[in-house]
Amino acid sequence: MNIQFNKPHLTGKETHYIYDAVSTGKLSGNGKYTQLCQNYLKERYGFGKCLLTTSCTDALEMAAILVDIREGDEVIMPSYTFVSTSNAFILRGAKIVFADSRKDHPGMDESSIEALITSKTKAIVPVHYAGVASDMDTIMDLAAKYNLYVIEDAAQAIDSFYTGKDGVKRALGSIGHLAAFSFHETKNIISGEGGMLAINDGKFKDRAEIIWEKGTNRSAFFRGEVDKYGWVDLGSSFLPSELIAAFLWAQLENLDCIQEKRISLWNTYNERLKDWARQRNISLPFVPENTTNNGHMFYIVCQDLNQRTALIAHLKSKGVMAVFHYLSLHKSPFYHEKHDGRILPETDRYSDCLIRLPMFFDLDETMQDYIINTILEF
Repeated sequence: MNIQFNKPHLTGKETHYIYDAVSTGKLSGNGKYTQLCQNYLKERYGFGKCLLTTSCTDALEMAAILVDIREGDEVIMPSYTFVSTSNAFILRGAKIVFADSRKDHPGMDESSIEALITSKTKAIVPVHYAGVASDMDTIMDLAAKYNLYVIEDAAQAIDSFYTGKDGVKRALGSIGHLAAFSFHETKNIISGEGGMLAINDGKFKDRAEIIWEKGTNRSAFFRGEVDKYGWVDLGSSFLPSELIAAFLWAQLENLDCIQEKRISLWNTYNERLKDWARQRNISLPFVPENTTNNGHMFYIVCQDLNQRTALIAHLKSKGVMAVFHYLSLHKSPFYHEKHDGRILPETDRYSDCLIRLPMFFDLDETMQDYIINTILEF
């Protein structure tokens, strides 16, 4: 049996909606399907305003512009994340201050953040790894205390929630001042490439739309709010085409079905591997009580690099494609000389020891059973 790591799921209506978008003659974006997607996500999750983007990377770059990141500003984020989280702010001249991961989860260690804050700190960027929330109460309290912005990297966190100390359950991406989501083909809800910026601080809403439209007030012009439009701010081509939005709409219509299946797959992995893992001092995903799991990924944290290498090779020999994930950004060829020299042991442990198992909607019971039995043989 050959089982790939990921397989994009099609609901069946993607090409129908793409054809409908083509037939309207409106392909360049911000049309019918863009509005459908943005309104749906805003209403379902309580975001302040939603703007679709061509990628999560673009959404993060928009966020960096909105909070006015400049040369010399410092931005705190985890080292165990994708390079886009850092690039968005480096492009504006920021210095990245990396936080270590938690011992029980690859997300950033919230207890380490305050010691990293200086007079130059401008923003904190928590990454909700595997769709599991960072401790947003701690992060938002620090932001309020030190007058910082919080930009949630919610690339993996669609349809995941966090219950704060006030007892209110909130969608990830609705808590920080801004949040970035991904609809890349490896995510729960996909459009091939694609993303979204959620704008929760009202002062950014108008400017976000201008940045989104290449620095022009074009959207306001088409709504009849101004009699002509021109170049009024920084911006770029962040707005996706209607074809991407049409594809995404077919996915959003089936969000509940997709989520139910992915969470079922996650629960099966967890239930059947927990005894095996405990006996071998191997860790499975930790989900705190005040957060939800959105079934984005299932991972295993091995004892060391050698064990991980052997397990990946064992799975590959049986036709199962499992992969490791991020490499520590603070040790990357591009940034290691710019890093302040602090050792981040938990980040390095996840870089050496974490494996992601196949996780996609069309993974059936027979395939998952085969993967699990192959692991139990190791």
